[in-house]
Amino acid sequence: MANTTRRLRAIGVSRSLRIVSSQSGDGDDGPTNEDGPGEGEHEIELGEIVRNGHEKTDPSQFVLLKVLGEGSFGKVFLVRKVVGADAGTLYAMKVLKKATLKVRDRHRTKMERNILVDVEHPFIVKLHYAFQTEGKLYLILDFLRGGDLFSRLSKEVMFTEEDVKFYLAELALALNHLHYLGIIYRDLKPENVLLDSDGHIALTDFGLSKQPIEEGKAYSFCGTVEYMAPEVVNRKGHTFAADWWSFGVLMYEMLTGSLPFQGATRRDTMTQILKAKLGMPGNLSTEAQSLLRALFKRNPANRLGAGTGGVEDLKRHEFFATIDWDALLSKKIRPPFKPAVPAPGNDACYFDSEFTSKTPRDSPGVPASANAHELFKGFSFVAPCLLDGTPVLKKNDAPQKSLSTSANNFFEEYELLNILGTGSYSVCRLARHRATGQQYAVKIINKSSCDCLEEVEILLRYGHHPGIVSLKGVYEEAGKVYLVLQLLRGGDLLDYMIARKRLPEIEAAAILKTLAETVSFLHENGVVHRDLKPANILFASEDCSPESVTICDMGFAKQLRAENGLLMTPCYTAHYVAPEVLKRQGYDAACDIWSLGVVLFIMLSGRCPFSTDANDSPQHILQRISSGNLDLQVFIISAALLR
Repeated sequence: MANTTRRLRAIGVSRSLRIVSSQSGDGDDGPTNEDGPGEGEHEIELGEIVRNGHEKTDPSQFVLLKVLGEGSFGKVFLVRKVVGADAGTLYAMKVLKKATLKVRDRHRTKMERNILVDVEHPFIVKLHYAFQTEGKLYLILDFLRGGDLFSRLSKEVMFTEEDVKFYLAELALALNHLHYLGIIYRDLKPENVLLDSDGHIALTDFGLSKQPIEEGKAYSFCGTVEYMAPEVVNRKGHTFAADWWSFGVLMYEMLTGSLPFQGATRRDTMTQILKAKLGMPGNLSTEAQSLLRALFKRNPANRLGAGTGGVEDLKRHEFFATIDWDALLSKKIRPPFKPAVPAPGNDACYFDSEFTSKTPRDSPGVPASANAHELFKGFSFVAPCLLDGTPVLKKNDAPQKSLSTSANNFFEEYELLNILGTGSYSVCRLARHRATGQQYAVKIINKSSCDCLEEVEILLRYGHHPGIVSLKGVYEEAGKVYLVLQLLRGGDLLDYMIARKRLPEIEAAAILKTLAETVSFLHENGVVHRDLKPANILFASEDCSPESVTICDMGFAKQLRAENGLLMTPCYTAHYVAPEVLKRQGYDAACDIWSLGVVLFIMLSGRCPFSTDANDSPQHILQRISSGNLDLQVFIISAALLR
């Protein structure tokens, strides 16, 4: 295999071929001019986010088991937690020596820590703890026992197209999530793609990632040369499009077992990236060849994934025609390879024996200076789910509390009947109370996928309002939470509108009046719903009277706690989202008012105001929202049809 001289690394320890430089790139690593701070500039300020009442984590809480990888700045160990609610859990512990970190390296380490704290995605490695000692920094991450993609590629030489399709599809979703958060990854290669115990991918190592893009571009010469995009090599400035070139390199390597551009020297490799014609193997399918050509566009503006359609253009490519993207995101598609269950004590069997055969030692680190600890003030972090032992998917703005549930057994009290509806993290079913025969709606939430504490708290506090669905009880069993809710017998507003196409103004006005009164009540109490849409608006009465309109599904609802009254997490349904939510500049209760306007528009016209296609991306919708072009001509037509 042509690239076997490139040694694998595990879980984010830098290897010698990774570069950060602003020099000529002719083979010599000169002084750097990273697009982060340089010498003499201020360090990034980080707020302390370890919850009050909880002790900071330290190295003594972990037992070293194996060395998974090492580099110039430190090592990665397989460790076992020995205290706390997660005692016995295996983690990957990344240890960095402060004394070896230059100013730009400190900046990148803090940036990596910040990104890992902010990002929650099924295909991105999760940070559980971050802490420091006098001489070292520690990141405690998911241990992905399947090793990295490079290890598997080294053993199999190349993958089948079906294998590649699966890995690329999961990777595309991870990259798109980073791009949506304003992050350029910049170091995509097989070593940074790990496999979990089921065979799903997890992207790791954010040491070279850039967040946010300033003035639209980044200018560092960074990454691993063979995977660099032309615009990174020629230093003309790069954007998210650079990641899609690297995505193409990874695809080519997985399909062929070799790199598309690789010279005898680093300079030769860069020349090939800038000028050489792509050698396309004839054994690849026409769909695979088409995708590679679309990714290897030297003009980043023409590169697939970088256009106005974003990742949606890539998802629609014929190579991915058989992928069910929703099922993929939910991990419902079986991976092509599932790591075998290792023998006891051999959990690191999928990692390079060059490292795992070494005796794990975490020697004391010498501090870089007297104020080394202050330079990383606020570095400490404990994942919210670990503070209380509750699995969390959605990032919350405040510390978590424990969920108060009924001591009774749900199935002894209720009989589950037919399904009423399904959502991203839950299913709603009709249920009958065994003793009284009374019927209820039961929302069943998988605890491993979603934290429903905020939703329960809001329903308990404000469910007495006639316009808000009332909560009758909360049960917790076998990893699931059961919310017993008032049964709203009139169905939802979406079905009501579909059956009628458009509503008369007098009826739409009456419905909006009821909704506005309920939303006003929520806002007065500091609650933002964040997902107002016809599917979440139901009629309590079977006659569907406007006065019986009730708001349900508080899964995205949030109680404002921040001092500035702003929320940052983008929770929404695309067609109803306010522009400030998509722009990620902070938003407040006003986003619900925008959503009410969209609902009114749909009731009167029978269509969404800023969408022309069901598959429109958030970027497309935002562009239309920003343009300010609202077609009101449709109301003239609607009025004529209703006469």
